[in-house]
Amino acid sequence: MPVIKLPYGADFLEVDIPEERLNGILVSKLHHYKPQSSQEELVRQALENPIGTPKLKEIAKGKNKVCIISSDHTRPVPSKIIMPLILEEIRKGNPDADITILISTGCHRETTKEELEAKFGPEIVSKEKIHVHNCDDESMLVNIGVLPSGGLLIINKLAVEADLLVAEGFIEPHFFAGFSGGRKSVLPGIASRATVMYNHNAEFINNEKARTGILDGNPIHVDMLYAARAARLDFIVNVVINADKEIIYAVAGDCDLAHREGCKFLESQCKVNKIMSDIVISTNGGYPLDQNIYQAVKGMTAAEATVNDGGVIIMIAKSNDGHGGDHFYKSFKEEKNVDNMLKVFLETPREKTIPDQWQSQIFARVLKKAKVIYVSDAPDDMVSDLHMIPAHSVEEAIAKADEILGKKDSKITVIPDGVSVIVL
Repeated sequence: MPVIKLPYGADFLEVDIPEERLNGILVSKLHHYKPQSSQEELVRQALENPIGTPKLKEIAKGKNKVCIISSDHTRPVPSKIIMPLILEEIRKGNPDADITILISTGCHRETTKEELEAKFGPEIVSKEKIHVHNCDDESMLVNIGVLPSGGLLIINKLAVEADLLVAEGFIEPHFFAGFSGGRKSVLPGIASRATVMYNHNAEFINNEKARTGILDGNPIHVDMLYAARAARLDFIVNVVINADKEIIYAVAGDCDLAHREGCKFLESQCKVNKIMSDIVISTNGGYPLDQNIYQAVKGMTAAEATVNDGGVIIMIAKSNDGHGGDHFYKSFKEEKNVDNMLKVFLETPREKTIPDQWQSQIFARVLKKAKVIYVSDAPDDMVSDLHMIPAHSVEEAIAKADEILGKKDSKITVIPDGVSVIVL
């Protein structure tokens, strides 16, 4: 009987599943990949061999006003390694360049000084100009056109006014944009709230191409890439990281061509074939991604792809911070009928999209396909309000799943890290 370790907060839960019931284990190869070079050398190699553009130091010649978009505190980008190398490369091309680092918070709260120091190190924070994007600060926002979807493209004026726009980021599977990284530095990274809401509308979220691992034909990606081009995003440095948040792969250059090369590598490591089962166990990869229920929807979508209709998803996520989104929580607490909820979302005009609507819509889609049993530290009533069945151990969850299905021999598929795989 195999013992399977499931990430839970900073620790693990273990479960024994009888061999006759275990249908398969879907695991990314990413965390076992061993690069041939150090983290710093991988980034240097990418900068020396950009895809689709000249080297950054060449592009920087004669460019006096430079803006570098950097991810915020919610993303585990190893900026302590990447940012010094970007700064060094730009100053090789123009030692006197006026450089501003723009923190791409999207619609998240502003990043604190302490978080900036943890991200970049105190030296960069003390020596470089850093501005934290605020999606609601109209004094810092500029309308630069219309997205293919029809929404206004409003972004931070520091990026618009720059002679050279560069972005750092990391690439991971994304449950509706296909992949993170690349063009996402602009939209949603430095966009206005109205622009982000429009891009994340119910019609697009409902599109079958708005799924993990899909770029081509994905309307959300189409808008995002257009925004990056319209903003004149000249150069990106993107990395792929392992479970220890270490760089194992890096690309640099054009915001689409380099990004796609990084996505191709990631897909080669993360793609797994679905093994359909009546019961699927998934996680959100442990800390920091399983701190609330809102984020755990991401890991559920991996299970959604491989659970039979009418089956049971057992989601393992510590959720010590509770639900993670007021709009998200209230949507489910106040509406007990998932079909009604989805109908309301799909009837909502693009320009009327509300905060967290996309997450609620995806979660409702999951609940429509399967029952969800939730193993967490969250209060039972909160879990129940979110239309799930609370449990406090994997064994208890399996017993409840058996009861729901009316049999004790249903096949079980296990996804130890639901956010690190692309289930096809």
